Amino acid sequence: MTNSLPAKLMVGIFDHLDEDGREIGRQYEDRMKLAEVCDRLGFYGYHVAEHHCTPHGRGPSPNLFLASVAQRTQHLRLGPLVMLLNLYHPLRAFEEICMLDHLSGGRLELGMGRGSLPIEWSFFGIDEEVATSRYLEASEIVIQAMKEGAQALSYKGDHFELDKVPLMLRPHQRPQPPTWITTSRPEVARWAAENDTNLACGGPASAVRQITDAYRAHERRTAGDRKRAPFLGLVRMVVAGSTTKHAISLAAPAYQRWLRSFRFLYEINGIQTPQNLPPDFDAAVDCQLCVVGTAASVRQDLLDHVEEAGANYLLCQLAFGDLPLEASYYTATSVHSGVMA
Repeated sequence: MTNSLPAKLMVGIFDHLDEDGREIGRQYEDRMKLAEVCDRLGFYGYHVAEHHCTPHGRGPSPNLFLASVAQRTQHLRLGPLVMLLNLYHPLRAFEEICMLDHLSGGRLELGMGRGSLPIEWSFFGIDEEVATSRYLEASEIVIQAMKEGAQALSYKGDHFELDKVPLMLRPHQRPQPPTWITTSRPEVARWAAENDTNLACGGPASAVRQITDAYRAHERRTAGDRKRAPFLGLVRMVVAGSTTKHAISLAAPAYQRWLRSFRFLYEINGIQTPQNLPPDFDAAVDCQLCVVGTAASVRQDLLDHVEEAGANYLLCQLAFGDLPLEASYYTATSVHSGVMA
């Protein structure tokens, strides 16, 4: 196995928009200010998770939030990571996708998925037994609708039936916006490679390497029709400080607050939390979920993780828990000067 860093490492932002303890409107405004800073610094994209009925996600409609972000930024690409297609009629999802792509001037990066927590689906009347097949049908319909030249949409499945529905909207990007999925499974990476879909992965770099290797082994050999190679993204929570002690003093309580938000639906419904969820801050650092330290040490750790993982895109979670906005600014600037410059 040969590890190598890409000639130019692209860096984006990932965000759960988890509750920070303050008024929700202020949190939205702070995130938009952070997006403006990252836009000026040259970050590639801003990817927002979708969660419902939980403090783990104050952005249950990522497209609505990102439509506002689009008006405050000029270059930063935007998208849900992921849009939970189980919870949408696919025709409505397609129309929202088109709108966001136009409102952003063609900056949409479209993440689609079924979600990972069945209790969230159940709030909307979606049973776990049908979630996968419903998601697959919805994604097929959305992709079919985005195809160049499609004037009407027909589909017959177990969950959705459309009969010559006229399509009045088209995406700004042709033939369609870049698509994304999240995964921790090499077999899913193979599907993504065969379908020219970008990946976002969390977890230890050695585990992510299995996924990126599987992707590259099955990647389409049609690079000539691409504007760029697909992104194989690595997600990390990142906090830089003036000293390691200072960074830890910010990151440790912020992680604990993020963790409480993550556990909320599991605990009130008596559901076992995922086995790979770090139970405390030290464990989060040990398993490489969190990268915390001085600007110099953060730079080296991030580059080491990216190289070991075989990634070519770094997704930094710059804001989580109750991190102050100024701390997120400092980390963004540190990542820019140390990793992107």
